[in-house]
Amino acid sequence: MKIKTGYLYHIKDKYFDVVNDENLMQNHERGKKRPTYFTIKDKDILWFIPISSKVDKYQKIIDKKVEKYGFCNTIIIRKIANENVAILLQNAFPTLEKYIDHVHTINGIPLKVPTDLQNEIKRLFKNMVGLKKRGTDLFFTDIDKLKEKMLEEIR
Repeated sequence: MKIKTGYLYHIKDKYFDVVNDENLMQNHERGKKRPTYFTIKDKDILWFIPISSKVDKYQKIIDKKVEKYGFCNTIIIRKIANENVAILLQNAFPTLEKYIDHVHTINGIPLKVPTDLQNEIKRLFKNMVGLKKRGTDLFFTDIDKLKEKMLEEIR
């Protein structure tokens, strides 16, 4: 399977068993319904950013962050395939191609995120990584530890 930035994918349960990180969003109903992930390909590492249909739940979190900080760029609500979804940048994590289960499709066609939204997600993600390097970690899991674990698997 050729993995590309800008598409949505599903991950295998095995990934969660291997990394054993309680801070990661887990697959729902193991083996049945999985969340979809926006994917950013970065050499051998794939960055997975969860997409949730629970827009009302995440809108409340966004509202609280906006009230407290004046903005929120760790969760955004946008349209993908004509549906509002929450894009959970704060829940991003690194993985490898071998842990991808399948590409998300609609009527058998792989779902590609619109280019303008891809660019926005990549910009916000890059900003969050930059903040982390400067000491402000907005990610829910230790992405450095998980990335190192993935790189060890490659070696």
